[in-house]
Amino acid sequence: MEPALALEDDNPDSHRRARVRAVLERRKLTNSISAEQAAASWEQERFVARARALFYARLMFLTLGLAILAVPAWSSYFDFSTFAFAGYFAMLLYSVANFMVIDHPTAGRWVTYITLCLDLIIVVVLISKPQVGGGLQSPLLGTQLLFTTLFAILFPKPLAILPSMLALPITARLDLLLNREVTAVEVLTIFWYAALNFTIVYVLVYLSEREAAAHREVVQLQGDLKELAVLEERSRLAREIHDGLGASLSSMIIQSEFILGMAKDDSLRSEIQELKATAEESIEELRRNLQMMREDFELTQGLEDYVKTFGDRTQVDLRFERTGLPRKLTPDAQLALFRILQECLSNAVKHAQPRQVQVKLDYDLDRVHLFVRDDGKGFDPKQTPRGHYGLLNMRERAMKLGGTLIVDSAPGNGTRVSFSLPSSP
Repeated sequence: MEPALALEDDNPDSHRRARVRAVLERRKLTNSISAEQAAASWEQERFVARARALFYARLMFLTLGLAILAVPAWSSYFDFSTFAFAGYFAMLLYSVANFMVIDHPTAGRWVTYITLCLDLIIVVVLISKPQVGGGLQSPLLGTQLLFTTLFAILFPKPLAILPSMLALPITARLDLLLNREVTAVEVLTIFWYAALNFTIVYVLVYLSEREAAAHREVVQLQGDLKELAVLEERSRLAREIHDGLGASLSSMIIQSEFILGMAKDDSLRSEIQELKATAEESIEELRRNLQMMREDFELTQGLEDYVKTFGDRTQVDLRFERTGLPRKLTPDAQLALFRILQECLSNAVKHAQPRQVQVKLDYDLDRVHLFVRDDGKGFDPKQTPRGHYGLLNMRERAMKLGGTLIVDSAPGNGTRVSFSLPSSP
């Protein structure tokens, strides 16, 4: 057992699956992740990383704020009172609260944005509060550029960055309300900082959009490459099955015909004829599967041909009807429709003994429906015999493709099966 376990641990596929599971669990995703979900997960992870950086930046500012409160000369410059300590601890509390909800996809963004706006209000107050050397003359005015950078990195949208852009005119307005004259140099300061703000916003928003677009393109390309790899593998398997199993079945049919010509006994000829019919049915099934694997399978015609062939073989009155405009479906969807039809017809002939079976294929605007109805003995769907997995398999196929399966039957009332799935599952 130990060597076998060692070989399994060294298997590259096992390591690859383990890495995939680890990444999916870390990002809280499922195996059936779409390109849109992958891009959204990446954007969320990018936001969380930047929001954590904001938290660490706040810790630095809180440390500086504590130093300002502790040094009397600095505290008197800002004319702090006892309310300053309450504001300091309020900032500390909402910073910790923000850090605790960062990972939430919705609340994390809203709380981060609100607390960042609160940070900006506090900075504007610190800039404008000193009566001498405050406002547009404050050495803290450059902090506004940092907030523009943070807003642009975390929320690269024009309206989201607006609070930081309004900090300069608000500061100038507070100067006027506090009876501080705005000099020509301070007007130049406003224009200078405004130009820096617009430059920062343009560069960061442009780079952020380019980065997001490039990532979406890479994710989409990976999905396309995966689909191409699947199609190439299907084509390879189709060739191998055609050249291997198809050739064997063809040889079996030829040999059956040869033996049939040699046989004299009627019972033996009947058995050989049944063997030949089974081989012909198998090769026809193989041909349909190969067509679906190569995506050149015409669903409507394929279902109609199968209904006709099945009716000729079983001598049951089968009627096929198609309504709506046919649409191109994925190979998985086509296979599900075909297999469910096969299961329904097989169950009807084996168990229901119907006189007539009606099959209807209906193409709606955004869905395709398959209806199979027979006038046989019927059954109780809640009492499926043990070991019969046909209904379970049909339900699993429908669930996998996001479809619905309804089986309506009762003893003596026939059976009605309705299968519906999206046109583009």
